Amino acid sequence: MDLRHKRRPNFVGFTEAEVQKMEGLLNTLRGETLKDDFCKNMARVFNRSSGRAGKPIAKWTEIQNWFRSNLEQGDQDEELSPLEFEAQSSKDGAWYDVDTFISHRFHDSGEIEFLVRYVGFSSEQDEWVNARDSLRTRSIPLDRSECNKVKVGDQVVCFQEKEDQAKYYDARVIEIERRWHDMRGCRCLFLIKYDHDNAEERVRSRRLCRRP
Repeated sequence: MDLRHKRRPNFVGFTEAEVQKMEGLLNTLRGETLKDDFCKNMARVFNRSSGRAGKPIAKWTEIQNWFRSNLEQGDQDEELSPLEFEAQSSKDGAWYDVDTFISHRFHDSGEIEFLVRYVGFSSEQDEWVNARDSLRTRSIPLDRSECNKVKVGDQVVCFQEKEDQAKYYDARVIEIERRWHDMRGCRCLFLIKYDHDNAEERVRSRRLCRRP
């Protein structure tokens, strides 16, 4: 029996946890992931993690090449329209369309935050948002012909109208009253429950958006 020490094969590439993190960021941020500063910060986060102990350091250029390669592959697989984003404000829990990504920062935990400017707002309302929990591709308004696709239990975004505000909030469909459509369009009624305040309201499809 050969008891001599066998050389451990060299580690090449990224760990499974790193790939999962990069895939999530790529799906959400697309071209933003190709920026030099973004990739350099990602490399620092990876190299500090316990999962990379005993492995070669992750180079920021390798991370950038990974993003570029997978982004190009995605472009070949499907025709991509310009992606738009929405962010959830920590001030009121509502979702707003993102106009510009101004900056980003990494926390020691590996969490990433982006400083965003909302569409229709000035720099005074710029806000840092968590990339994982408070940033996503923009919700899509529900077409009147798509009401049959909405099921009880579905997560949606609903336009909540009050005397002092009109904002988009996450909600869940808890009951549906199907009705015949007429020349005005969909007449179905959806009983929804808002996530932020648990309030319930019956709304028509024109106030609903499909979650990304």
